[in-house]
Amino acid sequence: MSSLQQRAELQAQIWKIANDVRGSVDGWDFKQFVLGSLFYRFISENFSNYIEAGDDSVNYAALEDSVITPEIKDDAVKTKGYFIYPSQLFLNVAKNANDNENLNTDLAAIFSAIESSANGYPSEHDIKGLFADFDTTSNRLGNSVKDKNSRLAAVLKGVAGLNFGDFEDNKIDLFGDAYEFLISNYAANAGKSGGEFFTPQHVSKLIARLAMHKQTTVNKIYDPACGSGSLLLQAKKHFDNHIIEDGFFGQEINHTTYNLARMNMFLHNINYDKFDIALGNTLLEPHFGDEKPFDAIVSNPPYSVNWIGSDDPTLINDDRFAPAGVLAPKSKADFAFVLHALSYLSGKGRAAIVCFPGIFYRGGAEQKIRQYLIDNNFVETVISLAPNLFFGTTIAVNILVLSKHKTDNLTQFIDASGLFKKETNNNLLTAAHIEQIMEMFDSKEDVSHLAKSVDYTDIAKNDYNLSVSSYVEAKDTREVVDIQQLNAELKTTVARIDQLRKDIDAIVAEIESGGVEA
Repeated sequence: MSSLQQRAELQAQIWKIANDVRGSVDGWDFKQFVLGSLFYRFISENFSNYIEAGDDSVNYAALEDSVITPEIKDDAVKTKGYFIYPSQLFLNVAKNANDNENLNTDLAAIFSAIESSANGYPSEHDIKGLFADFDTTSNRLGNSVKDKNSRLAAVLKGVAGLNFGDFEDNKIDLFGDAYEFLISNYAANAGKSGGEFFTPQHVSKLIARLAMHKQTTVNKIYDPACGSGSLLLQAKKHFDNHIIEDGFFGQEINHTTYNLARMNMFLHNINYDKFDIALGNTLLEPHFGDEKPFDAIVSNPPYSVNWIGSDDPTLINDDRFAPAGVLAPKSKADFAFVLHALSYLSGKGRAAIVCFPGIFYRGGAEQKIRQYLIDNNFVETVISLAPNLFFGTTIAVNILVLSKHKTDNLTQFIDASGLFKKETNNNLLTAAHIEQIMEMFDSKEDVSHLAKSVDYTDIAKNDYNLSVSSYVEAKDTREVVDIQQLNAELKTTVARIDQLRKDIDAIVAEIESGGVEA
C-alpha cells in the first residue's frame, strides 16, 4: 500500500471514529474531544520517545511514577516544555478506560498536571490552557457521569486504534496530517464558522509560496490572524526547517482556535521554543511589536469586520496606521489588518494577505489607504482568485502581496479567477494552477487575459483603483462568427428557399388546372 493510500485509509478511519462516537452531538461541538484526544496521544508518545531515546531496553509506559526523580522531570520540561508521568500517558489511560468509573475526573486531573508541569519554565505560556476546551464534565458528553465516561472511553479507544506505525517513521507528519484533516472536515461541515479558523491547504500553499518566494532564509514567519495555524504550517511543509530561523509567530482572538493553533504546532513537531502564538485582538492589543520585523507574513484575516476605528482617536497616532493618515472604516477593518502587516514587515520580506475584493475599488478612507500604499511603492501584486475556494463563503477573494524592496514602479495584476477545479461543494486550486500563478508572479511578464504589470502613473490616473479587472482584459469567450461565411450560407439558404417556393407554386398551379388527379 502506498503512503497516499495509507494516509487516505487513516483519514477515513479517523473521520468514521469522529462521527460514530459523537452520536447525536453536533460535530462542531464535539470536535474538541476528538482533536484533544489525538493531541493527548501525540504528546504522550512524543514524550515517551524522548525519554526512551532509542533505547529498546527502556519502556517508559511500564515504569512506576515513583522512579522519576526531580532532576529527570526538570530536564524534560526544559527540553520538551512539559512533563507526563508514566501513569498519565495516553496508552495507560486508554487501556483501562472502559473500566474506569472515574475516567472523566482522572482525565481532568491529568490534563491539569501536564499544563502545571510547565509552571515557572519558559514554556509556561505555550502549555498553559492547552486542554481548556477538553471539558470532561461537559453535558455534551452525556447527562450522567456514566454516560460521560462511556463516550470519553469510546473516543480514547477509537484514537488508540488508529495505526500510525512506528513513532519515528514519519509518524509526526501522520499525526499532523490527521489533525489537519479533522480540522478541515469540521470546517467544511460547519458552514460560515468553519472558514473563520481554517484556510484550505491548497490556498495556504499558494499564500506561503508567495510570502517565501526566492527567500533562501527568513528570520521568522508571522500570521496576525492565525486561526488554527494552517497558513503558518504550510510554510513549514514546503520549506526546510533551517530556512525559518527563529520560528513561527501568530495571534488569534478566539480562545478555542488559539488552543487549536498551539496544538497544531506541537503536532507538527515544532517545539515550544520555536513558536509563539498569542491570544488577543491583533488590531487593538498587538503582540510582537518589540520583535524584529518579520521576513515573511501570511494572513487570511476576517473580511469586513467591525472595529472601533475612528471612535478611538488615539489609533490615528498608532505607528501602524499613522503613516497612511487615515483609519480603515469602522464597519470594514480589512485595511487595518493590511497596515498592521505592513508595519511588521521587514525590508527584505513579503506579506501575502487574503482580502475582500471591495477594498480595492471603493472610495473614501480605503481609497486614501490605497494611495498611500501605491505612492510608497509597497504593492507588488494583486491576484484575483476563483470563487468558492474557502469554507463558508463563495466570495472570489484577492491576494495582496506587499513588499518593501521593489526595484521598479510597476504593480502586477494577475487574473487567476479561471484557474480552479470543481470538486464536491468547493472549488480547488491544483498544483498545476499554483505553479502557473507562481510562474507569472516570478516573471512579472504580461500574459494576455491573465497578467499585466502597470506603471504607477496609470494607477494614479485611475484613482488608485487596484481591482484586477481594471487592468487585465477578460478573455472574450463568445463564439467568433465569420461574417463572410455566414453571408455565403445565408445566400445559399435563400436561393434554396426561392427554388422551393417556385416548385410549390408549380405544383399548386398544376392542381388548380386539373392536371394532377386526386
